[in-house]
Amino acid sequence: MALDNPAFSRNSAFSSQGAQAVAQNVSAQELHEMYNQPATLPDREVMTVENTISKTVAAFAVMLVGAAIGWVMTPVMPALFWIASIVGFVLALVNIFKKEPSPPLILAYAGAQGIFIGGISLIYEGMYSGIVAQAVIGTLVVFGVTLALFASGKVRASKKATKVFLIAMVGYLVFSLVNMILMWTGVNDDPWGLRGAEIFGIPLGLVIGVLVILMAAYSLVLDFDAIQQGVRNRAPKKYGWSGAFGIMVTVIWLYLEILRFIAIARD
Repeated sequence: MALDNPAFSRNSAFSSQGAQAVAQNVSAQELHEMYNQPATLPDREVMTVENTISKTVAAFAVMLVGAAIGWVMTPVMPALFWIASIVGFVLALVNIFKKEPSPPLILAYAGAQGIFIGGISLIYEGMYSGIVAQAVIGTLVVFGVTLALFASGKVRASKKATKVFLIAMVGYLVFSLVNMILMWTGVNDDPWGLRGAEIFGIPLGLVIGVLVILMAAYSLVLDFDAIQQGVRNRAPKKYGWSGAFGIMVTVIWLYLEILRFIAIARD
């Protein structure tokens, strides 16, 4: 119940005794306005940009440890990073649908995804020397430019752009699913599936790759906007983990798309 929330119990107007005392000393209009005022938390208990950054750094640190494990263990246990990818996917769904953020589950997601990223990065590196460094640099550049543009106010989330983004996301998911089925069933034997088809001599994968990287950049804008709104609304401190989780999901997606984009380009 709302009355069990410490944020409400600190205000005497939300307890039965306090409500009676207030009702005896204020008018009906004043009482109505008092009850309509949002509950506030102490500054140390609210979400801030600083504590969200610290949580994000912690999550990425766990992911990097997982990536190191995946990089080292994949030659010994080739199936490890695939298992980690399934675990990471399940944990992502759990974290998305949970009503409140769970730091242990978010960190577990970071670790599992780290193992997957380390393993698949090693495979790409074996086929295309230096590609991992290129993908990391590309990811950092896109993240840094997007953050700088958002911080300067030149890029903002809008209802129209978000609607276009959601439509594009659905289209991309359908394309990816169809492409995967065609590759698994052997209908398309190209290593990249439909992405290997050429349009005026340019691989379709490169065209789609540019669009998807732009989509991932806009997803970062949505993440930054959500964090900014949380700070403005003085959301509870724990929701900084939600911000960290959102940024991590987007950055991982961005890195994998850039990795594939470079691989197709180098082919």
